[in-house]
Amino acid sequence: MLLMTIYNTLLSARKNKQKLLAILLDPDKVSLDSIAKTVERISNLNADFIFVGGSLLFTNHLDELLKTIKKETTIPVVLFPGSAMQISPNADAILFLNLISGRNPEYLISNQVIAAPLLKQTKLEVLSTSYLLIASGRETTASYISNTKPIPAHKPEIATATALAGFYIGHKIIYLDGGSGALNPVPEEMIKQVATTVDSPLIIGGGIRTKKQLQTAYDNGADLVVIGTVFELNELDFNI
Repeated sequence: MLLMTIYNTLLSARKNKQKLLAILLDPDKVSLDSIAKTVERISNLNADFIFVGGSLLFTNHLDELLKTIKKETTIPVVLFPGSAMQISPNADAILFLNLISGRNPEYLISNQVIAAPLLKQTKLEVLSTSYLLIASGRETTASYISNTKPIPAHKPEIATATALAGFYIGHKIIYLDGGSGALNPVPEEMIKQVATTVDSPLIIGGGIRTKKQLQTAYDNGADLVVIGTVFELNELDFNI
């Protein structure tokens, strides 16, 4: 897969209606001595990507964690950073996130300005991404740390207009996320409206715990679904 850029892989999947899966690993919740077993579980799920990142970063082993993952697998590793501190040259790509559902300038431009010169020094594939937090039944770490209000789950038109704005700004990818530990997944009507309105690869994450919820996201237009909490808790018992 690394012979293609990750972005082109996403474009190809969208064009060919191929559905992709990513497993999200939080550096604060993964120990180095468990990586081999963790990667084996990810491989058994037929995952297409490994996302690495979190809203907080209590540990200082991100670089070593990424190096260890890369030794264990050829699955592409993508940084999903919670801040400019979560940048490492040891991944394959990074989601260059703009939290456009909120109005906090720290996550609209400030962190990006800090990150840009650092990224220039790496060979990471930089994936400009419109990141939208969606209300998921309770406040998540992402909304609390970013000090932003999620888009109401019953307002798909707001999510669609926001995603469309990101598309017109020039972002390559749209990411709708309930956040880590979300009670509810992103609503199917919201996924459908965004997918049919915005011609960009669409990532969906947060609150997906069952095969039915996964398939619902795919059926309504998700190109890539990200699974985190249930994998972390070892409660995921399906693959695609």
